[in-house]
Amino acid sequence: MLSHAFAREKAKAWSTTDCAAAGILLALFACLALAGCASARRDAGTVVFLIQSSPANLDPRVGTDEPSEHIDELLFDGLVALDANFHFEPALAVSWEQPDARTLVFHLRDGVKFADGRPLTARDVAWTMDSMHNGAVISPKAASYASVDSVEARDAHTVVFHLKHPDNFLLTNLSTGAFGVVPYGSGRDFWRHPVGTGPFRFVSQRIDQDVTIERNPLSWSIKPRIARVRFAVVPDAITMSLELEKGSADVEVNSLPMDSLAVLAKRANLEVEDGAGTIVQYLAFNVRDPILKDARVRQAIGYSIDRELIIRTLLCGHARIALSLLPTSHWAWTGDGARYDYDPARAGQLLDEAGYRRGTDGLRFHLTMKTSTDESTRLLAAVMQQELARVGIALDLRSNEFATFYSDVTRGAFEMYSLRWVGIKGPDIFSYAFSSADFPPNGANRGHYANPRLDTLLDDAAADSNMDRRRTDYIEVQQILARDLPAFNLWYLDTVVVHDKRLTKVIPSPTGKYTFLETADLAR
Repeated sequence: MLSHAFAREKAKAWSTTDCAAAGILLALFACLALAGCASARRDAGTVVFLIQSSPANLDPRVGTDEPSEHIDELLFDGLVALDANFHFEPALAVSWEQPDARTLVFHLRDGVKFADGRPLTARDVAWTMDSMHNGAVISPKAASYASVDSVEARDAHTVVFHLKHPDNFLLTNLSTGAFGVVPYGSGRDFWRHPVGTGPFRFVSQRIDQDVTIERNPLSWSIKPRIARVRFAVVPDAITMSLELEKGSADVEVNSLPMDSLAVLAKRANLEVEDGAGTIVQYLAFNVRDPILKDARVRQAIGYSIDRELIIRTLLCGHARIALSLLPTSHWAWTGDGARYDYDPARAGQLLDEAGYRRGTDGLRFHLTMKTSTDESTRLLAAVMQQELARVGIALDLRSNEFATFYSDVTRGAFEMYSLRWVGIKGPDIFSYAFSSADFPPNGANRGHYANPRLDTLLDDAAADSNMDRRRTDYIEVQQILARDLPAFNLWYLDTVVVHDKRLTKVIPSPTGKYTFLETADLAR
C-alpha cells in the first residue's frame, strides 16, 4: 500500500518554452494590465493565496487532490508527524508503543480542543478510522488502512489500533497530511464546515472561487502570526502572474511557468523563493514490449537524455537530477546505484550489444511515447524525441486529452510515457510502482516489471520492524531498480514560492505544502 496512498501523479511538466522569450511576453502582458488599472489592494490582515483549482473535498478522510490535502494540513492534525528526514515525532499523540506486531497504542496529548471548543478524545480518533470503514463516509483513503481490524478507545487519552497483520507503513498513513482527526459523528456533509485541531480553522468556501481560513485561537501547537488566509482560485497562469504583479494577491506555490520566474523576480514588490523539491518527473517503460524488454535498451535511453541540459534550458534551472523516487533527505534514500549521465556513445554501444545496429538510414528502431495534450508536456517529449534520434531511435509521439492518455497508461497500453510522482512520503512507493503483486488494477506497476529478488526484499522490508534491516533492504531495492531501469527517474522539481514582500519569513516546503503559513508574518 502506498504510504499516503494519495501520492499522486501529474502529467503537466513545468512550462518548457524558451525562458527569455516567455519572459518578454509576460512582461508585455504585465505592462498592458498595469497601465489599464490601479493596484487593487487586499485587506491588510488577509493573505491572498492563489491556487489553480478549488479543493475537491476538505474532509481529510476524503480529499486526495493537492489543494484539499495542503489546506487540510493547516486545519487538521494526525497522530504523529514526520520530520525533515521522514522520521516520526509526536503530534496529537505524545507517545506510542507497539507491544506486538499487530498492536499500536497511542497516548493522546492532554488539553487538545477542536476549533469549535469540543475536547479531543480517543473516541474521535476511533471514529475517524471507523467512519472510513463502515460507510459513514466514502473514502478513497480507506485502502491505506486495510490492515486495521479495529480501533479501541481504551480511555479518553488512550487509543489502541488492532491490526489484521503487521503494517510498517501505518504510522506514515497516520501522520499529519495523510490523516486528520475529525470529531466523533462527523458524516458525509462534514466537508461543508470542517472542524479540526490545526493551527488554522475553516471560515468559508465558495466552490471554484475561494476558501477562507483564519488563525485558530484554540490551537494546541503553533499560533500563526497571520490572522486570515483566502485561497483564491485562479486557473490561468498569466492571470495569476498579473495578480501578483499588481498587488491584489500575496503568494502562490508551484503554479507558475518556470520561464516567468526571472521576470517576476525583478518586480520591486515580489520575492521568488526557490528550494529543493521532492516532486519526481519520471519516464516509464513497458517491459513487455519486444524492444523495451531488454534492459540494455532502457539503459541506452537513459544515457541518451541530457538531463542537465534540459534542466538548465527548458526548466530554467529549477530542478535537480533524481537518482531515486525517494527524497534525498529520506532515511531510506541512497544514491549508490547505476547512474545514467549523458553519454550517447555508451548508449550506442549498448544498442549495438542488444542487436539493434543502425540501418542504412541511420535508424535502429521505432518507439512510441504517449503524452497528454498539455503543451509543455508535449514539448518535453519533443526534446526527448530529438535526443533519441541522435542515437538512432525514432520516437513517435502520440498526444491525447489527459483522460484518454491516463486511461491508456493505467491499462498498460503504451511503450513509453512520462508523469510526475507527487506526495511520496515512504518507501512503499517501490511496492506500489514495481512489485509484481501491484500490476494494475492493484497498483501502479503499469509496465509489468517483475523481479523475484525485488519482491522478496520488498516483502521483507514491509514485515520487519527493525529500521536498520529495512534500510538495507531498500538500498538494494534502489540499486536493482537503477540497474534494471523499469522507469527512469529524471529530476526533482524545485519548490518555488512567489510572494509579495509584505509576506515575510517564507520558507518553501520540499513537498510544496502550505505549512510555511504557520510561521510566516505580514510586514506591518
